Amino acid sequence: MNTCYVYILTNKNKTVLYLGVTNDLSRRLSEHINQVGNINAFTRRYNCYHLIYFEEHDNIENAIEREKKIKGWRREKKEKLIESFNPDWKFLEGDFFV
Repeated sequence: MNTCYVYILTNKNKTVLYLGVTNDLSRRLSEHINQVGNINAFTRRYNCYHLIYFEEHDNIENAIEREKKIKGWRREKKEKLIESFNPDWKFLEGDFFV
């Protein structure tokens, strides 16, 4: 089994949401925080570095399908998903990964 993750990041004011998929959540969070990659990346432009939600999947195909589904939702539905996992929208980096 190759675990993959769908994750949601936000900025410090929790006004912007970013969804992503990865097979290594700790590494990917580090890349976002350290601004590795494209200088025009969404997370860099909007300062989305704070993990507020994640879910595990058995394979990348399922994770990508789930990410696309969530991306199609209105913000209100995404907020309900986040609150079902993290009611206070607490930044999860210190608790889980980094």
